Parts: sequence; structure tokens; C-alpha cells
Amino acid sequence: MAAASSNRIEVKRQNSIAKTKNLRPVIYQLFPRLFANATQNPVPNGRIQTNGSGKMNNITSRILKSIRELGITHIWYTGVIEHAHDADYTRYGIEKHNAHIIKGRAGSPYAICDYYDIDPDISEDVNNRMHEFEQLVQRTTQAGMGTIIDFVPNHVSRIYHSDAAPEGTEDLGAQDNKDFFFLPNNNFFYITRQQFSPIGVDLGAGDEAYREFPARATGNDCYSAFPNSNDWYETVKLNYGRDPYNGIGHFAPIPDTWYKMLHILLFWARKGISGFRCDMAHMVPVEFWQWAIRQVKAEFPHIIFIAEIYDVSLYHIFLNEAGFDYLYDKVNLYDTLRGIECSNVSAALLTSCWQTTEGISEQMLNFLENHDEQRFASDFFAGDATKVLPYLVAITTMSRGAVMVYNGQEFGEKGMDEEGYSGLDGRTSIFDYWSMDTVRRWLGKNYVPSSDGLTVSESSLRKLYSTILHLVNDEKAIREGLFFDLMYVNYDNPGINPHHQFAYFRKKDNDVILIVLNFSETPRICDIIIPQQAFDTLNLPVGVFEAVDLVTQQKQKICLEPGKTTQTYVSGYGASILKVSFPT
Repeated sequence: MAAASSNRIEVKRQNSIAKTKNLRPVIYQLFPRLFANATQNPVPNGRIQTNGSGKMNNITSRILKSIRELGITHIWYTGVIEHAHDADYTRYGIEKHNAHIIKGRAGSPYAICDYYDIDPDISEDVNNRMHEFEQLVQRTTQAGMGTIIDFVPNHVSRIYHSDAAPEGTEDLGAQDNKDFFFLPNNNFFYITRQQFSPIGVDLGAGDEAYREFPARATGNDCYSAFPNSNDWYETVKLNYGRDPYNGIGHFAPIPDTWYKMLHILLFWARKGISGFRCDMAHMVPVEFWQWAIRQVKAEFPHIIFIAEIYDVSLYHIFLNEAGFDYLYDKVNLYDTLRGIECSNVSAALLTSCWQTTEGISEQMLNFLENHDEQRFASDFFAGDATKVLPYLVAITTMSRGAVMVYNGQEFGEKGMDEEGYSGLDGRTSIFDYWSMDTVRRWLGKNYVPSSDGLTVSESSLRKLYSTILHLVNDEKAIREGLFFDLMYVNYDNPGINPHHQFAYFRKKDNDVILIVLNFSETPRICDIIIPQQAFDTLNLPVGVFEAVDLVTQQKQKICLEPGKTTQTYVSGYGASILKVSFPT
């Protein structure tokens, strides 16, 4: 019976892979510790006993079905691998972490302390935590979505020890020669003859103190024994064989760290996941990615690799040489959209965004929120979740790449809690035991998703997200069509204000979609010039056609004629997505 059940699950997994293979990834970043926490009144700096923690088992099939109905193709489960935290699990044979070298009570999910284990905070039955994760992967597959998890290759927590690794697996640093700052086969960099002494960080006293000698380099490339409180002082930089003092790579023979990290990738790939979101990928040598991704894909060709990367000059290298499938487009499209809202940046600069990624745009991952960024609805960003439509349409329809939303974003979660270590910063804390108000009300005490606990505005917002996210794959012109920027003939057109509005076409076969974004609170009747080049490039017919607005489902006539204007009304902070289907 067990074998038959396993076979059915594998068939579903393969079917799920087949279904999503030709789809644009629409990723829902879900942080189990936060998402599935029903605690109604968490207290700042509260321990897990007071504030609780979400559990994998609380992410039910019914919840996953509701997430899938948003138009989601993949869930990125954040913080599932064991990281340093304040809670005590020694009764389960899990080593206690030193609270003086942890950020917050819950700790950073990027200070990994055991690459082969599931974080016990998110497990109901700690002894069966890996099984609970495997069941979560199966439920996600059965709901028609792929599972993505973090791969954190650049750094680990200052205390690293695997008590769950397969037999014969050696811990990081176990064979390091600590008398040298750099050796190709060392796993860490050592600041020899110096004790770790971070500035502005209390390492404790007596038996409770944290001591490290010799000091090791800190995760954000701080090669000093004296990082400060703004550095990633809770982490240790991993050594991939490149000497940071002269930049020379020592990659032959293959460094020990490479083998250990490949082993970790394959360990998780065999759990039935669909991909890895690779943390700070540009801080790890390209040569490692070339070597490792090729080997993982040889065994698991369906697995996607997503790079968190913040350097536009490296985009082509990490796609064409390293082998990544998708890259964060944070410093290009995200920063421009945020600038439009927060810094009076002109919407006309969106043209430079697509030009920057021309030829690779379908491998970009675009977003408005993630765990590192301030919430769109926070006082530090837009301050109002209902402003989101033009921004959401921009990230979903300007390219053929991947899209990501962060749990709670679809309800307008504001991130304006002062949780503890994180402080009042417009982010939902990743360092504290906490819960999200909107998600908590949506799930209720029994983890049954329902709009009953939401306000009318929150329910409407979620429906809007569902409408737009579904367009990503339901509309072939948006999924895989050509993009044509109309702004170059409209900059001096009095019928549109290029500082606040932006217009473009998407076209595939007989479907053409005219998209007009309005980043102003003022409604606008836009008269958009359609140039001859658009007709030549997209093979557009000439005439007056009936179009349907894919946001409102209202119909209107639009004129498509070279040199003439097409008129459409766009509400304040709105978007018009006008689809015309021509007869064959």
C-alpha cells in the first residue's frame, strides 16, 4: 500500500511538472513561521512560548487550494531549513544556540545551522519534522503547484553543526587548518590570532558568553574580527576557493566547499522540490554555479534555479554562464517602481527598465514585496494598498518573466508592527516570533481560509490580485507575446503625461492587448498615438475594434490607425488592459 501511494504521488508530481513547464512562474513566498501563526496578540521580543510559531501542518490542502486559485504556480517556503534561534530543543537532541549571537528571538532564516534539517519551530512533532516537510511538499504538488526552498550558499550561522546529515557527511570546517586566513580547501576564512569581537554586540559573560577564536570572516564579506552591529555578524562567510585579498580563484582541484554544497543541493532535490531560490548568489563564484547547477540538472532537469542578485552588470553572466533560470530584477524594475511612488521618479524611466533587460527579460523575476523589502502598503512605501494596480500590472505584463508576491501582500498587509529586533520599519519581521494580522484573520483560529474575517477592502484587493495574476498565464499575449513600448512617440503628446502614465502593447497571434498605467491619483483620459512601426512590427490590422478591459470586463471601441490616437480612460492609480481579438 505504501509503495502504491508513493507511486501515485510521483505521478502527480510529474503531471504537475508537465502542467507548469510552459507557464510563467507565479511564485507565492510563504514564511511558515509567520503565515501559519494564529497567535492574536504577540508581544514585542516575545519568546516562542508566548508568541507561538506557525507550523507546516497548519498549511492545509484547503489553504493551498486557495493560494493556487490566486493564479500561483509555485510556493517558495521561506525559512524551512534549520537556522539559529532562541528556542530550546535539546530534549530532541538538537544543539542549543547561543542567544548572544542570534538576531532576535526567532533568528534569521539565513543563519543556517544545519543544512540537512528542518527548523523545529515550524514542526508540530519535532521528532518527525522532516516527514512533515515531505508531506507539505506532497500537499503542494497535489494542489497543482511546485515547491521552492532557499539554498543559502554564502554563509552559515556562527555555530554550525549538523545532527541530521546522512551518515558519513562531514561538518563544515571539520578539517579546516585555522592557522591560515585562506586555504583553498578550508570551508571558512580565519582572522588568525584574533578573537571575534563585534562592535556594539553584547556577546555575554561567564559560561553564557559566545567565544570564537580565531575569528572567522562575516557573511557580508567582512574579513575582520570586528564587524559591527549592522554587519551580518551572526553569520560566517563560506570559502569557495577564491582568495579575497587578490581575487585569484583556486578551483582545480575542486575545493572541498563545492562538494559539500553540491551534496546539500542534491539532498533537497531528492525531496521532490521544484526549485531553489539561491540567497545572495552573486557573492559566490560563478565557477561554482556553472559546476553545481549542471550536475543538479543532469539528475533533476525540471528544477529551476533563481538567483537573488543586485548587480545589473552580472545579469548576463549569471544567466548565460552560471546557468540560472531566473534572476531578481530588484535594482532595475523594482527600484524604478518604488522611485515612481516614493521619490517622484518619472514613469518614463520604465522604458530604460525593459531596455536594460532586453533579450533576457523572460528570465527576470519581478516583485513589489519580499521579506527584505518594505511592504507596499506600509507608511514607508505607498501607505495605501489600493494604489497597487499600476505597479502590479507593470510587474506582471511588461515581460515574459517570473512574478512573485509575498504572503499577506494580497490583503494589503502593512508591516507596521514593532515586533522586537526588527523594529518599526515597514517590514514583516523575519527575526521575531510574530503573526500577520490580515493572514491570521483570513485563516481564522481553525486555519480555514475565509473572507469572513477580512474587511471589504481586503477582500476586494485579494480579488484584484487574483484577476491580475491569472492574466499572466491565461492570456497568451501576456504569457508569451511580443512587447512594444509606445512612449517614444508620446513623450510630447498632450494627450498623455509621460511622467505619470506609461503605455505599451502585448501581442500574440490574433490577440493584441493595449496596456495603459496611471501612477497618479488623478484619473486621466489618455489619447495615445499609435506609430506605423507598431503596425509593421506587430502586424496589426487597421480599423476600429471592440476591446474588453481585462480588469473591469467592460467593453469599448478603440481606434487602431497609424498616426492617430486611441482614447481610453484610466482611473487614478489605475490600469487599463484592453484586449482585442482579431478574426483569423
